[in-house]
Amino acid sequence: MRIYRLGALLAGACLWAMPATSQTLRVALASEPTAVDPHYHDLTPNNALAQHIFDGLTTQDEQQKVKPALALSWENDGKNTWTFKLRQGVTFSNGKPFTAADAIFTFCRTLKNETKITGSFADVTGNFASVTAPDPHTLVIQTKQPEPLLPTLVGTVGIISSSTAKHDALSFDVEKNCGVTGEWPTLTTFNDGSAAIGTGPYKLKSYVRGSAIELDRNDTYWGGKQPWAVVRFVPVTNAGPRLAGLIAGDYDVIENPAARDLGRINTDKRFSTVITPSTRVIYFQLDVAREPSPFVKAEGDKNPLKDVRVRRAMSMAIDRDAIVKRLMDNAAQPAYQFLPTGMFGTLPNPPVIKYDPAGAKKLLAEAGYPNGFQLTLSSTNDRYINDGQITQAVAQYLAQVGIKADVDAMTRAIYFPRRAKKEFSVALGGWGSTSGEAASFLRQWPATADEAKTIGGSNYGGWQDAEFDKLIREAIQTLDDAKREELLRKAGARALEGAAFIPLHFESTIWASKADIKVTGRADQFTLAMSMQPAK
Repeated sequence: MRIYRLGALLAGACLWAMPATSQTLRVALASEPTAVDPHYHDLTPNNALAQHIFDGLTTQDEQQKVKPALALSWENDGKNTWTFKLRQGVTFSNGKPFTAADAIFTFCRTLKNETKITGSFADVTGNFASVTAPDPHTLVIQTKQPEPLLPTLVGTVGIISSSTAKHDALSFDVEKNCGVTGEWPTLTTFNDGSAAIGTGPYKLKSYVRGSAIELDRNDTYWGGKQPWAVVRFVPVTNAGPRLAGLIAGDYDVIENPAARDLGRINTDKRFSTVITPSTRVIYFQLDVAREPSPFVKAEGDKNPLKDVRVRRAMSMAIDRDAIVKRLMDNAAQPAYQFLPTGMFGTLPNPPVIKYDPAGAKKLLAEAGYPNGFQLTLSSTNDRYINDGQITQAVAQYLAQVGIKADVDAMTRAIYFPRRAKKEFSVALGGWGSTSGEAASFLRQWPATADEAKTIGGSNYGGWQDAEFDKLIREAIQTLDDAKREELLRKAGARALEGAAFIPLHFESTIWASKADIKVTGRADQFTLAMSMQPAK
């Protein structure tokens, strides 16, 4: 194993960083995108890559404020109908013009995508009753249920070119294949570049899993010419080699250097750092529906996780402050709800989940488990900041109250498909709010799934609560902001009481770069070449 010593690297005169050029940008990623396909998996690294190649109807700025993109404006009739006026004069990277038909084709594809993981993006389009185009630059979406956040949600769906499939007249008629007569584009055709045709600021040059992603500037981009002719993303999952590469001049920007190294980096004038709080909550999801549960061992094949007292005991057994200080080097905040306090729909004063191992033991005894039980914590080891170490720490805290916890940490390429198949008993997760309000987490994870999977698509643990479902279903259909916020607060409180999801902390995202590059941090944790400019 190669060992990188930061002090030696910073002191070595022979390793002075080379100045960034205005032509090539080299970025080391802590977490690699698993596909070029913008509809494959609703995952932050994938969505960030997609934004380089594909546009949505809308976009979000660094603080997640919705802005026009392929749609210039939109309006709602006060009920279920939204009308979007589309930008004219936009072309795809293959020269084909962008029209409303491409949006219809895209929305259909999210519902016909056989290579996707779980219901990625179908939770948005599954609520569409109809999508029509009165003219090439007008799009009318009628939803089955009122959707106050539709302008935000449609921005998460990357628009692809209808030229990637043979078709007759396109229509939003999923049962009739939407007018497509040939094969729909697949994961493979996006990854090999043949279907990676978008209207974004860059074009895909190559995607080699585990090696590098290369993008070329799209000189016909409607939003103006980018400063980088070439962007190269390299996956480097270990913080030591990422920083070593920055110091050596191999990379211009890196994601998430270890927080403990920030002081040393910031004292070197060759480099700069940006730390940005995010909306991403790190949490554990518990299997509360099955008995027995696949990775729980208890007397009589019982599943202790079905008992809310056990779930609350597990939460009380975790020292969140210690995890933030020791593992996250204070580049995080303890989480007592599922979105940072102060954001739309959050509790203004959430009850602090105190570290109380004595209280946890008492609850376990009341639940009939005075000697604890055994379980396995499943997690990624290459997706979230210190994810493997966090899971190990939680296992140690649980052991202190009598719960023998093993850890099974694996690469996300294996982990996420297994989690989607409900193979785990206690699963680590991370969720950043795409809308900037509490509904993002509450509708996706704790809700009981509806038939179209527009809500509850990630409720792998099977938690069900009729009162919560009533609140969240009403909230996401309420157009009045004040009423919706109150409903979300009640729903959030109900989910916390159920304790089927144990929040740990909110991540902050760190970028380090050469001093001649200005990086603008983003609350959604997206690493975008568009957020990196040569410093003036």
